[in-house]
Amino acid sequence: MSRKQSPLFLERRSYRLRRLMDGARLMPFLGAALWAIPLLWTREGGAPVSTSRAMLYIFSVWFVLACLAAVLSIWLDGKAESERSNPQEGPR
Repeated sequence: MSRKQSPLFLERRSYRLRRLMDGARLMPFLGAALWAIPLLWTREGGAPVSTSRAMLYIFSVWFVLACLAAVLSIWLDGKAESERSNPQEGPR
């Protein structure tokens, strides 16, 4: 006989921490997709875009991804610290 399973309840704090961790794991794929965009660029006559524009785009994407990774790292470290210091809070 099968028992009815109750809905899974996750604390709001741990749920957000897991979603932040998922976002951090997806960043390399986001970076790869954004870096591939210059391969699709063309001018009006079908000529490729200048290398200088493509390099500016690539380095700006790199800079934004590095800043985003730093912010996520700091945020995740703070959230993980608070999770470790108070792992099982009683029901309120």
